[in-house]
Amino acid sequence: MSKFQTLVNILDVLRKEAPEGYNFYHPLDSDVVNVNKARSRALVHLYLKVKFGLISFQEREKYVTDGINDAGIDGYFIDREKKIIYFIQSKFRDNQANFESKEIKYEELINMEIDRVTEGCTCYECNTQYNSKILNLIAEIQDITDIGRYKYNIIIIANTKDVAQSKLRKLSDGNPVFEYNFEKIYNDLVFPIVTGTYFDQSELVIEINLSNKTSEEISYSVETEFTDCNITALFVPTLEIAKALYKYKNSILKFNPRSYLEMKSGTVNAEIANTIISKKTNEFALFNNGITILSDDTDLNKKIARAGVGQLIITNPQIINGGQTAYTLSRIFEEIIENKRDISVFNNKEVLLKVITFNKDDTEKSLDNKLKLIEAISKATNKQTEVSEADRRSNDKIQIELQNLIFRDFGYFYQRKAGEFGEGLKNKYIDRRHIIDRELFLRLSLACDGKPSQARRTGSKTLFMKTNFDKTLNDSTKYKMYVYAYQLFQELNVRQSTFSDERNNKDGIINYGYALRYGKFAIISAIMKDYKKNKDEDIYILIGKYLESWLKWEQNIVDLSINNNYFRIVKEEETGLTRQIINFDGYYKGYTVNQQIIDYKFLETNPVILEDLGTPSQLLVFE
Repeated sequence: MSKFQTLVNILDVLRKEAPEGYNFYHPLDSDVVNVNKARSRALVHLYLKVKFGLISFQEREKYVTDGINDAGIDGYFIDREKKIIYFIQSKFRDNQANFESKEIKYEELINMEIDRVTEGCTCYECNTQYNSKILNLIAEIQDITDIGRYKYNIIIIANTKDVAQSKLRKLSDGNPVFEYNFEKIYNDLVFPIVTGTYFDQSELVIEINLSNKTSEEISYSVETEFTDCNITALFVPTLEIAKALYKYKNSILKFNPRSYLEMKSGTVNAEIANTIISKKTNEFALFNNGITILSDDTDLNKKIARAGVGQLIITNPQIINGGQTAYTLSRIFEEIIENKRDISVFNNKEVLLKVITFNKDDTEKSLDNKLKLIEAISKATNKQTEVSEADRRSNDKIQIELQNLIFRDFGYFYQRKAGEFGEGLKNKYIDRRHIIDRELFLRLSLACDGKPSQARRTGSKTLFMKTNFDKTLNDSTKYKMYVYAYQLFQELNVRQSTFSDERNNKDGIINYGYALRYGKFAIISAIMKDYKKNKDEDIYILIGKYLESWLKWEQNIVDLSINNNYFRIVKEEETGLTRQIINFDGYYKGYTVNQQIIDYKFLETNPVILEDLGTPSQLLVFE
């Protein structure tokens, strides 16, 4: 699926979040014109959700001004913390070619009457009044007591290649103009919302319960070989953690080796949920190991003019342990909000929070030491749910590079973290066909390197052991080869599925031997050894050519003496009859297949394999 289609899926999900009564967002699917108008407005919703963390439809719709008499402004947002007012203009194109190539014209941009709006004018020069949402925007600006401290930013969600920067500056009266062309939309809006990393929070504010507490928080300074830091430990309401993860999602799990893991029956997450939902008392504080969160600055204030309530402020928060606890709490909270249930299940239930605050030092060496310490803490503390070798590799530089390159050029989602695309799957922005599994990717990398045997036989833990991983995945410039191999694998699976209903010919053994049952990685290795020649050929036709040659290949390798461990003639003492043992399962995992794939010329008219012993034997028995 293309990146444009993923965007369309997201826009359709966002517009369908509109409650009944918002008819504009719910045209008939057959009404193409109005569907595209609704998608255009949903694009403003997407920007507001990703950049400002506005989760609910009603939160966002307040700032969407697009419509009749909108002063050329499609949306806005007032950031009272940063003291910036954003004015948004957006253009959605109804097909991929137009979306990625068609530019917005200067005449369209000049219709933005930002000067008149910021001067307090409530109508066009022709005296036609602006719509109610623009009037509300003007009223909001008028109510800002320190408006002189605010800046204006112009956001153009469209391609502006043909509009000179000098014209853009003139349009904006010297205010900054930020363009979100199609590439930036894909990279900065689409990918983050699918991964749930779309809203970076600079400060996390947590209310703490001070009533009926006899113990204080623990604060302790620690000197390490990398950098100094301070640890603060205290119990905080589970509801506060639930709200934080509900809003910020994977954005505060970037240093965690895993993203969300769903609440499958019997998992730690399911047990966490059960302790919250089924208990009225605070066993949760006893049973749970707690949450460890990183901070660049931490403030705890117990006197905020509210009886029994204090406030903990964490700057640039990142959870490195207990992410599954935090996520599970957020899922419980989400279900309560969506189904309008009683939120009291969180009452009087708290969780231990350990905040690690780093020294303020922005030097390059200090930042490097900080990352090393983060990795060490993460490995040492992530034991509540076992961290696999694959999880430990999830934040390796090459995996991040591969993920970015693969999405940029192919629109696939390479999953380097367990549960990384849970948000996209849950909301049906994408389906699993568009996700490249990291373990399969590593196996395909081995196949590309001429090692189909290792690709098929090596266990997951061994694959991701650091020494093996670094040998296999060490060059991100090969990403196009790896994606091509993935596409070959997908086509082989499709071919295999065509035989699913043939009881006497499962996996097409009569047609192609054991190619589709055991030999997929071997076929990929055979194709990839001539990658430069094959890469421009239609994959469907190419796969067909190799499959047509595969029976002849298997007949050849059966007769090689070096393959006697897998294929041999045995004589039964009782009957005196001979039969041939055929073990293609073992062969495709074995120690001879790699070199034989390299030596064989698959698409030649009369290919000859090394150590050819003569006429191939008839295959008597398939086991």
